[in-house]
Amino acid sequence: MRSTLHRCHSCLSRLGIMQNRFYASGSRRSVLRQDVSRLPVHQFPIARANDTRVYVWGLAATGALGMQTSVKKQAQIYTDFVQHPSRLSFAEGHTVTDVATGYGFTVYVVNAKKETELWGTGINTDGQLGFQKAPGPHKKPLELLIYPAPIDLSTAKIQQNQRIIRVAAGRAHVLALTEDGTVLAIGNNAYGQCGRKIVPNEDYFRNPVVTVIPLEEPVRAIECGQDHSLMLTESGRVLSCGWSDDGQAGQGQYGLIDTPGLAEGDIKGEQIVKVSSSCDTILAINEKGELFGWGNSEYGQLGDVAQDNPQINTPRQLSFTKECGKIIDIAAGGSYCLILNEHGDVFSWGYGILGFGPEVQHRPNPTRIPPALFGRNEFNPNARVVSIASGITHCAAINDQHDLYMWGHNRYACLGLGHKNDQFFPLKVALNARVQKVTCGVDHTVTLCKAFV
Repeated sequence: MRSTLHRCHSCLSRLGIMQNRFYASGSRRSVLRQDVSRLPVHQFPIARANDTRVYVWGLAATGALGMQTSVKKQAQIYTDFVQHPSRLSFAEGHTVTDVATGYGFTVYVVNAKKETELWGTGINTDGQLGFQKAPGPHKKPLELLIYPAPIDLSTAKIQQNQRIIRVAAGRAHVLALTEDGTVLAIGNNAYGQCGRKIVPNEDYFRNPVVTVIPLEEPVRAIECGQDHSLMLTESGRVLSCGWSDDGQAGQGQYGLIDTPGLAEGDIKGEQIVKVSSSCDTILAINEKGELFGWGNSEYGQLGDVAQDNPQINTPRQLSFTKECGKIIDIAAGGSYCLILNEHGDVFSWGYGILGFGPEVQHRPNPTRIPPALFGRNEFNPNARVVSIASGITHCAAINDQHDLYMWGHNRYACLGLGHKNDQFFPLKVALNARVQKVTCGVDHTVTLCKAFV
């Protein structure tokens, strides 16, 4: 602990009186020692390298930011938003290890003493945050949470003390991954996105069901699109279920798929290492850094393979990225896509705010965003981006200095730049921490950070 000495105005006034007395008595040293010993001492904790911090910003009305503990205070800011990154008090008392943003809600993986827990805040109209009841004798569940609360997963039949390591969120459903590769699902299952049979007129809100998705092999990564789910197995295969009207499931058919099945096509036999989907377009990369895609391509997200049909229902290899080098990260937005190569360069294409200024709204092929916009300059010539992320209409990138850059539509100040104006090229976000992960919702953003030391 480090002590910092603060002298308030009243203390300084008393010190001045004491000094005047000294000039009259000639005993300055003893008087000053006596006075300083009475001054208040404030202690502040020293930041440690493993300290976890969570910063949130964007729309506050849904409760997705989880900043309020009082309903009265929440009502006062119901139409407001948070323009700057705000440190979440919940994360000060809980060890957050992963986070995901859905459509108006946020889910956290929290390390407890003997197990990991899932906590959530925000919209709960489809039971995506479980059964949540306000204190008191009534049993009416809550449709909206303004502060994170634990999600009851006890109805799921999983091995005792199995820790949750990852979480993903869609429009109204949540996936959670345990350390042994088991996948849990909760929330809306109207399209089969929770990997179980669709029950007509099911009440997801009052009777939320936690499902253990039956899979043939352990899963190492999970991803939620708007109303579909993707699961990456340990052997590098992609399993999918849910809404596939644009071919999102990649199983060669359109419509509803309530039983997880393999997405094959051009990725059959490939070892896939990552999948990405925020809406209805899917990107995937293999261990060689080659790009594949399927789903919606109405805005040219999938390039030439979708010339004859903008809805691709089987994975196809996207050859137009070969000149970009080996790809190590991907982000599929609503009408655009991003890729990151091994040299730390970011490429974007499709339709929307792509990072090239207000005059450029469309790119048919991957185009490199100038590296200088991510901190590469003559003073830092080796700066490079290490990860990328996207929501439906806004984007994010983290460089090797753990700085966060954002651009895109600034809906409810979801870019964290201190205003609501759209940002047409990447701009650094003012954050007093080292950003480890960023997740973009529809109108809010959450970062998982480490403290500066």
